[in-house]
Amino acid sequence: MTDVEPGNESQIVEFLRWALGEEAPVELIGNGSKRRLGAPVQAAHTLSLRGMTGITLYEPEELVLRALAGTPLRDIETALAEQNQMLAFEPPDWGPLLGEAPKSGTLGGAIGCNLAGPRRVRFGAARDHILGFRAVNGRGESFKSGGRVMKNVTGYDLPKLMAGSMGTLAAMTEITLKVLPRAEKMRTALLFGLDAAAANAALVKALQLPFEVTGAAFLPADIAKASAVDLVRGAGASVTAIRLEGAPESTSDRCTRLRALMREATAAPDEELHGTRSAALWTGIADVAPLLPDPAATILRLSVPPASGAQALLRAQSLCRCKAYLDWGGGAVWLAGNDAAALAAAAQVAVADTGGIVQPICNAPAGLSSPDELARAIKAAFDPKFILNPGRMG
Repeated sequence: MTDVEPGNESQIVEFLRWALGEEAPVELIGNGSKRRLGAPVQAAHTLSLRGMTGITLYEPEELVLRALAGTPLRDIETALAEQNQMLAFEPPDWGPLLGEAPKSGTLGGAIGCNLAGPRRVRFGAARDHILGFRAVNGRGESFKSGGRVMKNVTGYDLPKLMAGSMGTLAAMTEITLKVLPRAEKMRTALLFGLDAAAANAALVKALQLPFEVTGAAFLPADIAKASAVDLVRGAGASVTAIRLEGAPESTSDRCTRLRALMREATAAPDEELHGTRSAALWTGIADVAPLLPDPAATILRLSVPPASGAQALLRAQSLCRCKAYLDWGGGAVWLAGNDAAALAAAAQVAVADTGGIVQPICNAPAGLSSPDELARAIKAAFDPKFILNPGRMG
């Protein structure tokens, strides 16, 4: 096996041209924190971008940041925090979930996997914040796309295509992002004891109301008791959580009005979290912390229409013993179980009439997902010999 850690784009071009000539499969990684995400790569050579680090442009007044793909996310988030700014797509830290060290993710990994935390319900996923990039494709050709503003699309929107491609199209070397101001205050309304269907309806309703919700999740009682937040952990019941952020007075007023409306609609006991405890709750939800205790478990995420979240969750649990919770207002159904084949079969039945998809996260059985003809055609255009991360996406 050959392990290569280039320090610049020219070295990547040279290596991938060699790999193309030899038709030698190559695994692309950053720090390796997401190697277990999706299907395993079948490759004898590894190209790591961990040496490609550094913020190359940051203009806080323009809300634009550019960095090399191997730059640790923690470095980017620290630089943004100093200017009271943030990555609005709230990239989760899945290192521990995937058996790796915490806080080891890179910018390229976050964009390549199109990550998004609970704020996706308001701000979208990583692909909605990428302005441009530089990369080297499977032909060994360096190319770039996009720029420093959102309205830069002519023809194909390559930045959005690269987001979520998981290193199967090209090795991104530099990425330009839109960043946003960090909210001054955060409050989370909690509803206790709702069943999945009632909680899902409450989440969908909250997202439809003019309160600018930035997080909407449902934690069944067995999941809630694993929370790091005392008020959630000690509830002894399911917890439905709805997050609001913004200026102090506005956030407080919106939370008060939202709680009143939800109390009237559900008759559920309610409470709210402030500051540190509110932030801790959503960090745990984003990082899938409630599903962490069993590292051997198979974990899947079902992406469904938000109103179908409870239906998919209950159907999966009726067919297979598993733990589950809802994020993204019901649009993300997280499942964890110890029988990989049974869980995969249950998940596929659960999404069958929703128009949703099953996404393998870790320890999933082979063949759960596979690229369609369009995806293969796109792959061939960027990587004609299929040398980049073969097998990663099924």
